[in-house]
Amino acid sequence: MADERRGRAMAGKKALVVIDMQNDYLWAERKAIFSYDTDALVGAVNKAIADYRGRGYDVIYIAQMFPNIITNKWFIGFSIRGTKGAELYPGLDIVSDLYFEKNLPDSYTAKAFREHMKAQGYTEVVLCGLDECGCVGATAKGAVKTGVKVYMIENAIGRRFPEARVKKTREKLKGSGVEYIRQE
Repeated sequence: MADERRGRAMAGKKALVVIDMQNDYLWAERKAIFSYDTDALVGAVNKAIADYRGRGYDVIYIAQMFPNIITNKWFIGFSIRGTKGAELYPGLDIVSDLYFEKNLPDSYTAKAFREHMKAQGYTEVVLCGLDECGCVGATAKGAVKTGVKVYMIENAIGRRFPEARVKKTREKLKGSGVEYIRQE
């Protein structure tokens, strides 16, 4: 029993990080550039949430959030603080209160998230959500820099960019030690 506990302690904490599953990217009123298959993506992410939570992983939610100022409304037009569009998508299963906001693609640039990850001593993160060539990929790079093991659930990550860009992103991430996995 003591050996088993020691083995778990040495393995460290693990987290599933759910990135940018917000209304502005998934609901019917979204901009045309966000061409994700909402039902399929939300279903796959919710399956990951249930699976990883069942394995004892912490489930952490990340939201892209831009300050609610006129220039952001005009030039960005999505993920604006205080708008309905910036809220987490209502079809997403929320199973924890671990929620952090960021304003850059890499979640690790958000001080509160970075400090939480360090304080908890996570040794492994599994990533899903939006977008492989955007915030999920950037967060994977940020996680690698911290020394944690990084996995990306290939079939629970949205992608809106051309296949050539996705391939290039994957090659770079794999080259840095990120592993792609598929959930059954």
